[in-house]
Amino acid sequence: MSGVTPLSPRLSRVLGIEAPIMQSGMAGVAGPELVAAVSNAGALGVIASLRLPPDVVRKSIRAVRAATDKPFGVNIWLHDDVRTSPDPASIPDDIVRGAQAVLNQFRSRFELEPTLARPDAPTDLVDEALEIMIEEKIPVFSAGLGIPEPALVEQFHRVGTKVVCMVATVEDAEIAVMNGADAVAAQGSEAGGHRSYGQKHARAAADRNLTANLVSAVVSAIGAHVPVLAAGGIVDGRGLAAMMKLGAEGVLLGTRFVATTESGASDLWKTRLTTGDRSTSFTDGFTGQWARVLTSEFTEEWEQSGAEALPGLLQAAAGQDLFSAAKQLGDDQLQPLYAGTAADQLSDIPSAADVVHDIVAEARAVLGSS
Repeated sequence: MSGVTPLSPRLSRVLGIEAPIMQSGMAGVAGPELVAAVSNAGALGVIASLRLPPDVVRKSIRAVRAATDKPFGVNIWLHDDVRTSPDPASIPDDIVRGAQAVLNQFRSRFELEPTLARPDAPTDLVDEALEIMIEEKIPVFSAGLGIPEPALVEQFHRVGTKVVCMVATVEDAEIAVMNGADAVAAQGSEAGGHRSYGQKHARAAADRNLTANLVSAVVSAIGAHVPVLAAGGIVDGRGLAAMMKLGAEGVLLGTRFVATTESGASDLWKTRLTTGDRSTSFTDGFTGQWARVLTSEFTEEWEQSGAEALPGLLQAAAGQDLFSAAKQLGDDQLQPLYAGTAADQLSDIPSAADVVHDIVAEARAVLGSS
């Protein structure tokens, strides 16, 4: 795409990319291979660093640098209850028992022992990962599930790092800009994966804004100050073009990049995204935070149970034995397979470069841009 006028000149200037596409920093998916492939294609690849030890974060950054000389990003959550985990002892007994009771219904499938025990608190790794990113002077910091405070943004800016913040409301978009973010990604309810809030909201409030409506409102509120990217329900060039007509200057894609050859997702996950029934559910049963996943036996049972999820990522810790066994044994009903509502538009597993090039070419054709 070099030598061709960028579809989004301002986004290109801010992030140093040619294609107005940012890949979501998805845990278990966005490793160095995918990130480098996306960046080498002219878009912005983003490393997933949540729950990774600091040495692994540094190793991943350096692996991407060895594979590309193009800009890339690193993503981590800034959610209050993830940055510093709640004390498991503070959770009421009935909530722990209720959550474990649902998990126990499925543990026998893998000959796992039932339990009503509290999970151990996960190690707090977020701030250590942030320190590594600043030391490594990464090109872009991608903030998920929480807005970076002004002091953190300033630390990144001091070493030449741009800051992109994902938000799910106009109010959070305005705060992100006030705190110094260089670009904002507006995440609508069609998006797969977790909702971008710094604190957990009630279900109805967490998933209320359709992408088109949110993007239009965010562009009106902050588009004069920073570029806005759209996220949620976008998998092709027509989606990119539609969002640009609303004033967005690019898109952030998750589901489409899960189903690529360089993705770290399992073959099972990729197959489920590209064939058969791809209905989705909105649940907090897997991690404790609201997320859109492919509908399964677990999501239906969790919904019917009325159980309350453990806070932070303690729900993930409580079900780690079950979810890990399901992944190891290829059981698609008892593991989180994150997916947006547009997954049913996917039918292939191309290379990441083909995804970038095809989306840009299709968007240019739709927009009549040369």
